[in-house]
Amino acid sequence: MAFAQGSRSSLTYVVESSFGATPSAPSMITLPYNTHSLSLVKQRVTGEEIQSDRIPRVDRHGNRNVAGDITVELRDTDYDDLLESAFFNTFTSGGVLTVGTSQQFLTIEDGAEDISEYRQMVGCGVSSMSVSIAPNQMVQTTFSIVGQDLTQSATSLDSSPTAASGGEPFDSYSGSISEGGSSIASVTALDFTLTNSLAPTFTVGSSTTSQLEFGRAVVEGTVSAYYEDESLLNKFLNETSSSLQVVLDDPASGSTYTFDFPNVKYNGADVPVSDPQSRIISLPFVALYDASDSTNIKLTKS
Repeated sequence: MAFAQGSRSSLTYVVESSFGATPSAPSMITLPYNTHSLSLVKQRVTGEEIQSDRIPRVDRHGNRNVAGDITVELRDTDYDDLLESAFFNTFTSGGVLTVGTSQQFLTIEDGAEDISEYRQMVGCGVSSMSVSIAPNQMVQTTFSIVGQDLTQSATSLDSSPTAASGGEPFDSYSGSISEGGSSIASVTALDFTLTNSLAPTFTVGSSTTSQLEFGRAVVEGTVSAYYEDESLLNKFLNETSSSLQVVLDDPASGSTYTFDFPNVKYNGADVPVSDPQSRIISLPFVALYDASDSTNIKLTKS
């Protein structure tokens, strides 16, 4: 008897026409990924009555939804639909993506190809997107998913999905980073998260949600840099607004993705002494609305 192997697993998706509505005979798209934890979550409903023998009698399954993370190495093209789901918007014809108000949903299929079993998840949206840029690693991105429901099937939604682009992932040393409009060479790490706070809206008479509610598009992160002068520290001390820009480059194709945070405020500036080596200043930041760009985060692809 064969056991399912991670190395024989696949992840495919298709954009839905509306929430939870998988297109008929869908043309699925292969999604490159490192790990994922997508699964069905069921609430438990337990009886609270007291019995003289102390033993519970009732435990039932309640409302259900999909939840989990997809961790990838960010690259050109392959994750644009997930990025659009995270931003609640679509790329313009010029390749610009800003925060919007229109949700985009996906049907995602997790295939255990060696045992021909497929978990199909509908009504999936990106609740948050976290990006980690640091030396000696690819640009790690985690898409946290919330969805409507999951079913199991012995048949794939599409036995011949569209292949991934085959592009190279972005790394931390082929691009560049600017702070306050000027190039900066002392940054040791940049991490940020776009949070939408997706959540199911359960109602009486249905085990699944008819829609996903959402909150504000909150963008927060942390810049870590070598402590070389007072410039970054003063921006925190004086509550001075600044900006950040990071350019990610595919060294093979030359394609770039540029993340702009046009209006950031630093809310800390710790400079601990952790060891005898170089001191690092850590600056947590929030990205706020910028009137010129009408957004708090902007992604431009070349």
